[in-house]
Amino acid sequence: MKLLLRFLKPHRKLFVLTVLLLFIDVIGALFIPTLAADMINAGTLGADFSRIVETGIQMGLVSLLAGGCAILGGYTCAKLTAQVGKDLRQAIYTKSLDLSIYDFRQFGTASITTRTISDITTIQFALTCAVQMLLPVPVICTVALILTFRLDPAMGFLLLGVVCVVLVIAFFMIRSASPLFRRLQRLLDRMSAVLLENLTGVRVVRAFHKEAREQQRMETAFGDYAQTAIRANLKFANLDGLSFFFINFFVVVVYWLSGGRIHAGAFQIGDITAVTQYALLVLFFLMMAQMVILILPRSLECCERIRQVLDHEPEITDLVQEAPQDIQGVREVLTFQDVSFRFADAEEYTLRNLSFTCRRGETTAIIGGTGSGKSTVAALALRFHDVTEGAIRLDGVDIRDMPQAFLRDRLAYVQQKAWLFSGTIAENLRYGRKDATEEELMHAADVAQAGEFIRSLPQGLDSYVAQGGTNFSGGQKQRLSIARALVKRPELYLFDDSFSALDFKTDAALRKALAQETREAAVLIIAQRVSSIRSAHQIIVLDDGAVAGIGTHEQLMATCPVYQEIYESQTKEAQEA
Repeated sequence: MKLLLRFLKPHRKLFVLTVLLLFIDVIGALFIPTLAADMINAGTLGADFSRIVETGIQMGLVSLLAGGCAILGGYTCAKLTAQVGKDLRQAIYTKSLDLSIYDFRQFGTASITTRTISDITTIQFALTCAVQMLLPVPVICTVALILTFRLDPAMGFLLLGVVCVVLVIAFFMIRSASPLFRRLQRLLDRMSAVLLENLTGVRVVRAFHKEAREQQRMETAFGDYAQTAIRANLKFANLDGLSFFFINFFVVVVYWLSGGRIHAGAFQIGDITAVTQYALLVLFFLMMAQMVILILPRSLECCERIRQVLDHEPEITDLVQEAPQDIQGVREVLTFQDVSFRFADAEEYTLRNLSFTCRRGETTAIIGGTGSGKSTVAALALRFHDVTEGAIRLDGVDIRDMPQAFLRDRLAYVQQKAWLFSGTIAENLRYGRKDATEEELMHAADVAQAGEFIRSLPQGLDSYVAQGGTNFSGGQKQRLSIARALVKRPELYLFDDSFSALDFKTDAALRKALAQETREAAVLIIAQRVSSIRSAHQIIVLDDGAVAGIGTHEQLMATCPVYQEIYESQTKEAQEA
């Protein structure tokens, strides 16, 4: 509830206007039965026709006012919930940009997606229903009771008892249903995760002929969700039936008591109409409130899930808000100073006592076996994680002493699994620098060995790119990703095994062109193939998170057994191939 109040506060004027309009509509709806009762009583007592006409005109004016307020209230309510939903989604998205890789693992990508789309949609729907159907309930019950007490105290007490019984039943239903709705949201996350795995991994599923297994997983996820939803809905089906029973019971008692009271002259025929109309209006709004009650536990759980994300303290935060003023283009661009790193949920260190320097105009390479910690080096340099021990410096300044945006503006990163965004090739290449000209884009593409295939496309740089770049081959995606980094013109290039999908000829041509293009910057290459890094100025060999050797290719071939083993195994594989 605090979450909703937080996001309603900026729109409080619109909220107050919406509530005011809806309350006028409710008061008008209650006033009409009173006027109708007066008209019937006047008619049965032989009053002048002019009085009946006057009452009818009053009813018409009240109906017009109430109807107009209902229409305007519906519009302002829709606008209010749309604004709150937009603000919530923007807040979740902005927060997700601050979350580290470890934070994302805690929540899960599928869960973040579900919270941003499904959970907020549920909250919007619940807010609409609460404003239009739940907020008027106290007003309409109070006014209806006052009007009923005014006509007959005994019937007023009877209506009060019925309302209290329905509210007590609803309270216990909500309390018992809350755990079910918490489970429903977890099952929705599970469905999203399984569905996402099936869609993104469809080629693997088909290649291993596991369609039946995956279908069974989906059926299990769907079935668990359906069974829990049925259990929750059964509780509210009972609530609907009990509410109808008590209100109908009230109407029967009203008719039973009215006969004797009318005969005694203490009650009039029109009053019966008014009392039953009050009761039916109370019934209508209570039934509408029950629809809100049906989704209220679920929406409250959704609010809690949104709150968990918004209030989560990111693993990586900016320790300073202002960029350092004394940074200059020194030769030592990036320095790892006795760096050790361990994941928060791990017992052993991924990296231990790693020290090296990336210098301007030079290429530094990192190589090692699987699980040796190569990609962790790039993640630490980008400050996707903070070092456990030691320090990483950019141009002599600890990267923790600068805003993350300042750090990453000076780096260009090409990840192991190339990723392109939906749009055009030009839009993807301009991702790091919006003002790049087409000539600069094509120059970067030529250096990345992507110019030829771009020119072969009918629309060239304006060619369409599917989400993730699925309409291009792995090698084409890698070359476009490299070109995107080159367009940025940073101080440091980070290539995380970014040449693995290239053939040897393209790889050699790319490295030759890259050396000329990056002569004013530092280059850090993380690779598995020796052929991609043998011309590097220095090569760091990692073995189980520790440095096994540092030097040029020739030096390591003479002094580092781990490097020799990697080189010999790859040479043997190439000869056998």
